[in-house]
Amino acid sequence: MLRVVLDTNIFVSSLLSKTGLPAKILDAWLTGQYLLITSPPIIAEIRTVLESPRITKKYLIAPEELEQLVNLLKRDAVVVPGHTDVKGAIPEDPKDEMFLACALDADADMIVSGDHHLLDLTEYKGIPILSVDQFAERLAKDNVL
Repeated sequence: MLRVVLDTNIFVSSLLSKTGLPAKILDAWLTGQYLLITSPPIIAEIRTVLESPRITKKYLIAPEELEQLVNLLKRDAVVVPGHTDVKGAIPEDPKDEMFLACALDADADMIVSGDHHLLDLTEYKGIPILSVDQFAERLAKDNVL
């Protein structure tokens, strides 16, 4: 089964628009179409972003909704440590390196992101980095979306 690391922006977008492509990508995971790979640093970033005043003031994401997502990730995703050393891989935004470390730890098939720092790499150590649209096309080819 396809092993996929999703960037934080996919999770945030899926909560902001329940009918958008990121939400459909998460639904595909929830229905067992691929294995979601994550790590404690990624889960912590999801929490931090969704609890930020910028998000909480603009969008009405209930604290319970955030807790449900975090608990779901801890329970149903494959959680790896995400400690592989990738320091210096993305000097413009070192925080994004956590997705590379997670993917390497899990021997992931791909990373899906909306972040240009990751997308500009196109791949890292043989792991392709796809946009949401590219991943959705891949899932559609597999008759998932």
